[in-house]
Amino acid sequence: MYLGVDYYPEHWDENMIDEDLDNIIELGSNVIRIGEFAWHMMENVEGNYDFSYFDRVIKKAKEKNLNVIFGTPTATMPAWLAKKYPEVLSEDENNTKRVFGGRRQYCFNSEKYIDYSKKIIRKLAEHYKNEEGIVAWQIDNEFGHEGSDLCYCDNCKKAFRKYLAKEYDNDINKLNETWGTIFWSQTYNNFDEIPLPAKTITTHNPSLRMEWERFRSVSIEKYAKIQVDLLKEILGEDAVVLHDFSGGFFDKSYDFSKVAKHIDVVAYNNYPVWGGQAEPIPPHEIACGLDFMRGAKKQNFWITEAIMGAQGHDVIGYLPRPRQAKMWSYQGMAHGCSSLMYFRYRGATKGAEQYCYGIIDQDNTKRRKFYEVQSFFNEMKENEELIKSKVNAKVGLIYDYESMASFRIQRQSFLFDYKQEVFRLYRPFFENNVNIDVIPSDATFDEYEVLLVPVMIVYKRDVQERIRKFVESGKTVVLSFRNSVKDYYNNLTLNEFNPTNFTDLVGAYVEEIESFQGDQQITLNGCEEFENINGSATVFRDLLRTTTAETLFTYDDEFFEGLSAITLNKYQGGKVYYVGCGADENIMDHLANKILKESNIEIIKSPKGVEVVRRNINNEEKYFVMNHTDKTQQLGDKTIKPYEAFIADHI
Repeated sequence: MYLGVDYYPEHWDENMIDEDLDNIIELGSNVIRIGEFAWHMMENVEGNYDFSYFDRVIKKAKEKNLNVIFGTPTATMPAWLAKKYPEVLSEDENNTKRVFGGRRQYCFNSEKYIDYSKKIIRKLAEHYKNEEGIVAWQIDNEFGHEGSDLCYCDNCKKAFRKYLAKEYDNDINKLNETWGTIFWSQTYNNFDEIPLPAKTITTHNPSLRMEWERFRSVSIEKYAKIQVDLLKEILGEDAVVLHDFSGGFFDKSYDFSKVAKHIDVVAYNNYPVWGGQAEPIPPHEIACGLDFMRGAKKQNFWITEAIMGAQGHDVIGYLPRPRQAKMWSYQGMAHGCSSLMYFRYRGATKGAEQYCYGIIDQDNTKRRKFYEVQSFFNEMKENEELIKSKVNAKVGLIYDYESMASFRIQRQSFLFDYKQEVFRLYRPFFENNVNIDVIPSDATFDEYEVLLVPVMIVYKRDVQERIRKFVESGKTVVLSFRNSVKDYYNNLTLNEFNPTNFTDLVGAYVEEIESFQGDQQITLNGCEEFENINGSATVFRDLLRTTTAETLFTYDDEFFEGLSAITLNKYQGGKVYYVGCGADENIMDHLANKILKESNIEIIKSPKGVEVVRRNINNEEKYFVMNHTDKTQQLGDKTIKPYEAFIADHI
């Protein structure tokens, strides 16, 4: 288990390093993370490689028994490279070059940038290939973050057309037929006529835009693999390679899980609050991000950036209250983090991140935050075996990259937000203190008892077949609205009711649809066991005509009587719930309670805002307890202070 800090010694006078490292050791650290933004220090002019500064840093770290995680510096190119080869810079959809000065301005499809990335990585890895002090290598930094997932330059145009030619067997007629380009006279005579989906009048073909989303993901995955393969070639297959993923994974134009396949460790930069936020995101959203990272490879992950102070680039956000940031670190460990570093050791005094406050502020004085980190590290060391244990989940939630992309392309409701529909299904199970794996649609899910499938609008036959077999094994699936509407190419299917290929599984079909806007909502009325439960729905509604399913909730709508809002179908020994609308929290809570009881999944009752995560070690249960509220709470015989967190033998 590695516990430590993100340290940027190059930001300070070199004579401060010894004192800094001593303080880092005093925290209880055993690792520092360095190097990720220091390309110019390593190659100040083209071909002049110099790693002597980091040689000295690593030497001092080793003398003090500190391990090192070293980052490839490709997220921040040197100015000379941008000046000499401006074609490496990415472009926005108006074909405006992103100028040198920020970070991640490079184009993933620039052969010139790939070439220079290989050169610096090769020299770096060859220099340190026998350095035992380096325990892991990080590639780049937060792929795709801050809009860097998108580029519309000529490099991308050429690569996109090449990608399409390969995908469609170099047959332009096949592409035209698949995309339906006869519409609006968009038929192409050759692949060189195909545009990028930059701004135009009205909108581009949805199939073109879907392939563009896939291409963006492939571009980032390819660049990541180049770095991994090169490091493994030089350092050996046993070298530990990771990538530090950003948040925003449900909104990015690339599939995090595809990059995760190529690395050894998924790492996460966990920011429950950021600049401009008046308060942190809700506990279930933080937890979902952690479960997403664990689910990317179905193994424990690292947090490479945990926060302790207020954060922001130009606008500062909420200051974590005493114990609160420590509590978020506990939450990370509870959800499967097995190594954690804080961002950053000391807050910067120069550059764009002056307002990203660290463990120590610019006054360079040990205060509350320093001792909170120290106490956290000491407490984690006492529970290392527990921290390394597997998180056992009986509930799995599937996300699907193509479905995310389809909703980016055609949002359908101004109220629609993919991640909020994930949270709509995730939250009620989370609040019952049930462990949940958040996994990509191509992952296996036989080990679960309940499968949550939010807004999977793009259907894939193999995924559908596995879901069907899951139900046939006697288990429960929960589907939400707009399920199985579009095919792989983002087109509707002729002669099929929605959900396509699933009407028998659901025991109903979608007769009509409606998108809600603004403050529109509709009342839902419960039936049978939910007879006295009413609520509301918004965002969207599928109006369901049942065949074999029973109706759990109807719409209070005189014009569409006989059509259902939420249904339950008993199919081949299993159960399929279909939530045909953006149902409110009260209704979702009742549904989750019913499903958990039917599935014999044990819940843990706790006060609102108190999270409990059950872990098992040596056949003994342990409990991570976290109070996300600013009030003192009572859980059994335990009184929990505001924002307090601890590990308990019982609850």
